[in-house]
Amino acid sequence: MVAPAVSAKGGPTVLRILLGSQLRRLRQERGISREDAGYAIRASHAKISRLELGKVGFKERDVADLLTLYGVAAPEERAPLLQLARQANRPGWWHKYSDLLPSWFEVYVGLEEAAAIIRTYEIQFVPGLLQSRDYARAVIVLGHPRASKEEIERRIELRARRQERLLGPDAPTLWAVVDEAAVRRPLGGTQVMRGQIEHLLKMTERPNIRLQVLPFARGGHAAAGGPFTFLRFSEPVLPDVVYLEQLTSALYLDKREDTDPYMEIMDRVSVQANSVAATKQFLKDLLDELG
Repeated sequence: MVAPAVSAKGGPTVLRILLGSQLRRLRQERGISREDAGYAIRASHAKISRLELGKVGFKERDVADLLTLYGVAAPEERAPLLQLARQANRPGWWHKYSDLLPSWFEVYVGLEEAAAIIRTYEIQFVPGLLQSRDYARAVIVLGHPRASKEEIERRIELRARRQERLLGPDAPTLWAVVDEAAVRRPLGGTQVMRGQIEHLLKMTERPNIRLQVLPFARGGHAAAGGPFTFLRFSEPVLPDVVYLEQLTSALYLDKREDTDPYMEIMDRVSVQANSVAATKQFLKDLLDELG
């Protein structure tokens, strides 16, 4: 057994998922129940389930005890997994914003950081990764009306830090489909919207960014159920994830029977939307309308 080669860019979120999947595979190969695995580390079977899903942090001692139980004795086999456990406990760059991030969104930031492909459908807002600073401020103030100026600025910084991945050498592919309502709703006023549309046109010049607007004229469409984001990773052991944000929580779907329908919907809505070229022209025409 050899531990997978892992990029550290995803931080602890992805490393926990990778390590958990390796431990689950080892346990299942040895025919050991979650109850027996839990007994070995003085924990419940429910904790083993959470560990294997990467939902909680790992104690290196627990990983060592599980490897012993699973018959992984050779130092050259144990060492990579123990190192992975140590790396998985290191905080990601977003830890400095933990006072602003609810736990359910902190998971998303880690997954987004590691994703190779991000496909998103938005109805009300321009996607966060494509927001200009002024537009982001208007969105954040709308969602946090009682926040202090300092908190608002830190939330803007957090969003800007997430956006930096789109500009780096290992940038993911971002494919966004945005309802026409999102680019017509005048958040922050006309000047802010002009700046946002100009920012979209600039960002779509990048080869890793694909933007399509779904116009009102199309009528009903496949994604009528609401906005969602589809994440795909380069590591083959990581499943696709669909992220569905709610007002005070979020859903993460990673089973094929759940994620495949969303991919089908995303493909269909991409066909229904304006092409990339037509979207650029649409945005230029919208700029003219804004004056």
